[in-house]
Amino acid sequence: AAGPAQAAALLEEAADLLVLHRDFAAAVERCEAGCDSLGAGPGHESFEEVKCSLCVVGIQALAEMNRWREVLSWVLQYYHVPEHLPPKVLELCILLYSKVREPQVMLEAGSSWLRAQANQRLPELGSLLELYLAEVLLPLGLFEGAEELVRGCAVLDSEQQLALLGTVRESRRCWTQREETRSPAEEQQEPATETLLGVLSQKLLTMLTLLRRALRSMSNHFYLLPYKKMLLATFLLYLVVVRLDPASPTSLPFIYKLVQLFRQAWAAVLSPIHRPPIRD
Repeated sequence: AAGPAQAAALLEEAADLLVLHRDFAAAVERCEAGCDSLGAGPGHESFEEVKCSLCVVGIQALAEMNRWREVLSWVLQYYHVPEHLPPKVLELCILLYSKVREPQVMLEAGSSWLRAQANQRLPELGSLLELYLAEVLLPLGLFEGAEELVRGCAVLDSEQQLALLGTVRESRRCWTQREETRSPAEEQQEPATETLLGVLSQKLLTMLTLLRRALRSMSNHFYLLPYKKMLLATFLLYLVVVRLDPASPTSLPFIYKLVQLFRQAWAAVLSPIHRPPIRD
């Protein structure tokens, strides 16, 4: 009994780490240790509930860490084949991969579980079949497989079969209608959109290249710019325009000094070849 007792203790720790401490990596480690202590494959009925709970906590912790791609392979290492998965674990996997829009991951695993002879007597078979249809087969457009699965399920009565087959037919009709209305317009629009995006990307790349060259050229010019003289010229311009009267004789020395500073800054920025003439 050391294995089940240890697994139960690890389950409690994993649940606390998941819910209270939000330490998802540590929660997965506790779940793995607990499942390892119980062994792989189907075991005693009293052990299966603990293992199922460990897997449920582990799936939630993996999903919280955005490691949902590992979920199916992670649970199969403790149950070997999809047919041995507990109904709760299978349901959680279907919902998870449907949520992340990857229902094809559960296509083979769900079909194997639903067709397994050992699972035909489980009370959860009907609800899992409906979930598998709604979240996996119908979103993928596998209508013939859905009808075959419904007709081959022995636990469904005639009324339930008719209801599910009606759901499949309605989904097929909506799918066909959507394809017919989308195909003429979107099939022509997609190449045009790709071409437009390609042209825009090329133009954007060209603009960024030119901008980089312009910034590099400007930085080279500003590196030679006498900053102190430019700051002094700006300050004098502020004094002349804001504080002084340009028509006053006392302002003439400041204006003359300002013109001289601008001449020196102009000569520092532009080379003699490209320098335009300056007229008084």
